[in-house]
Amino acid sequence: MDDAEVIVVGAGPAGSATAWALARSGVDVLVLDRARFPRDKVCAEYLSPQASRILSEMGALEAALAAGAAQLAGMLVRSPSGSEIYGEFAAAHGFRGFRDRGLALRRRDLDALLLDRARAVGVRVAEGERVVDVLRDGTGRVTGIRTGARTIRGRLVVGADGLRSTVGRRLGLTRFSAWPRRIALVTHYRGVAGIGRLGEMHVERDGYLGLADVGNGETNVALVVPSRAARLIRGDPAAFLNAWVTRRPHLAPRFADAERVSDVRATGPFAQHARRAWMPGAALVGDAADFFDPFTGEGIYAALRGGELILPYAIEAVRAGNTRRADMALEAYERCRRHEFTGKWIVERIVGAATAYPAVMNRAARTLARRRDMADLFVGVTGDFVPPWEVLRPSYLLRLLAS
Repeated sequence: MDDAEVIVVGAGPAGSATAWALARSGVDVLVLDRARFPRDKVCAEYLSPQASRILSEMGALEAALAAGAAQLAGMLVRSPSGSEIYGEFAAAHGFRGFRDRGLALRRRDLDALLLDRARAVGVRVAEGERVVDVLRDGTGRVTGIRTGARTIRGRLVVGADGLRSTVGRRLGLTRFSAWPRRIALVTHYRGVAGIGRLGEMHVERDGYLGLADVGNGETNVALVVPSRAARLIRGDPAAFLNAWVTRRPHLAPRFADAERVSDVRATGPFAQHARRAWMPGAALVGDAADFFDPFTGEGIYAALRGGELILPYAIEAVRAGNTRRADMALEAYERCRRHEFTGKWIVERIVGAATAYPAVMNRAARTLARRRDMADLFVGVTGDFVPPWEVLRPSYLLRLLAS
């Protein structure tokens, strides 16, 4: 297999968006993925309104809609005490996203169409190629990758290979945090009663369940629980999920006539962070760089946006070759990434803490149930078009936790 200027490891949204942006700018790009597409992926499968902007620029938005993507108007969150919070993307706060709807689509369809867009601009794609290690020279600079049977060299290696990134682990860039340690079970049903135009989060004392229409008559069902439940899940994850839902009187009737149409698959634990998202000759994007918790549904947008952010820095690193100027470009990428995502990371961690402490969640839910304006603002942050600092202002946080 020929070498490349940029080698992208992973062909999910982060890898395809990165490869598409670089190839459209004239860079020679090779993408490798151990899977063959189309393939399923454990994911909540939600795309925020701002994700549609990037899909549109890639020429993938109409294809996603044609594939049957559901369009979501906002979110409903139910607290452990039973308080229900409603928030919509189109609201009176004055902020507007690229669209007034989010999207939800099975990853087997989304990832395949994004990879097709990358191919259309000249990206070379190697499916069924498992990357097992990175190559480094005598100074420690990354110079390529190794699969099971071959070595491939490049001026820049981009790790877009997800939660357990081989690139990140081999370079010692990623680590898992001790808290919160959670795992997820994800599947799809047909016939769940009451599924409408809002995504749903049902928070309980021992985890939370997400429900969302993903088009074509299917509902994504994602259960997130503390990792200590792993030993109970291991034997029969479908039975664990069914038992968890059955114990909830507000959920069980909605599944009475529903049919599960995909395997129950597990992923986690979450809370992975990169101490930094680059080293000489390499960079990380998407979940390979950071993955905290799926509650606010940041993953796909962050992956697509990461592909946009890295573009100018990756081009500069390729042009500069094995020089300090290349390293400075990747250092600048790290600063840009932190500037872009720091506010969202803080919001994610606050939400992660709230879902772990029911008393805090219930108190905040009582306020948001009364204050639709505050709920809409928070949902706009999860939609990636309201600046996160709007809900991190002391005035907002004080009102949120008021009695």
